[in-house]
Amino acid sequence: MNAASNAAPQIVMQARGLVKRYGQVTALDGADFELRAGEILAVIGDNGAGKSSLIKALSGAIVPDDGEIRLDGQPIRFRSPIDARRAGIETVYQDLAVAPAMTIAENLFLGRELRRPGLAGRVFRMLDKKRMLQQSIERMQDLKVGIRSMTQAVETLSGGQRQCVAVARAAAFAQHVVIMDEPTAALGVKEGNMVLELIRRVRDQGLPVVLISHNMPHVFEVADRIHVARLGRRAAVLNPKKISMSDTVAVMTGAMRPEEIPSECLAH
Repeated sequence: MNAASNAAPQIVMQARGLVKRYGQVTALDGADFELRAGEILAVIGDNGAGKSSLIKALSGAIVPDDGEIRLDGQPIRFRSPIDARRAGIETVYQDLAVAPAMTIAENLFLGRELRRPGLAGRVFRMLDKKRMLQQSIERMQDLKVGIRSMTQAVETLSGGQRQCVAVARAAAFAQHVVIMDEPTAALGVKEGNMVLELIRRVRDQGLPVVLISHNMPHVFEVADRIHVARLGRRAAVLNPKKISMSDTVAVMTGAMRPEEIPSECLAH
């Protein structure tokens, strides 16, 4: 095996020394972060660990007070979630942000509707519903999402199917990164597994995924590496194939200090 094949995958997104204060409360206290190409990186942490603020900084929802974010090695500064979307970063939030009364196809293109070519689109701003429907069918087929019709209203879908629509929309438009905030929360076992399988397919199509989750079995099922947030910083990055779930929880809660983690359990 040559040296090149041993090299770590390219770092797609990186943060160094992120600081975010809310009055007297320091949510991020010099937080670091690295997302590699072609991986699912789980981000876990107790309440108050800073994981939500970290994800908001990476997705443009908050502006850090200090520190640097890099995308493909280039420094980047997001002032809003729209900036992050323009940079190819899509986020699936816990509340989904789908429009229940609209069809699946309309939801996939929500806020990014395609207009008809020529005067009809430019002047009269008429939507190209046929093209949006066709592209919706193709994207759902690519991700192997088994939904009967793209013209049915989202409110007719199960919770897991709605989550799949939100994930598919993010995957369709992301160019760099997909961030998923508790995508399996409030889902039953079968539907949770359906969403996990979709997350794997998104990764396998070449998009790195950041997965924020409290569900440790789900984290261990799909994550390639586990980023542990604690007290506003990155406590450790763990290899889920080498470390137990109980030891991971111990690192997360502070019962096991980072220097006590066996070296083979660390993700390099």
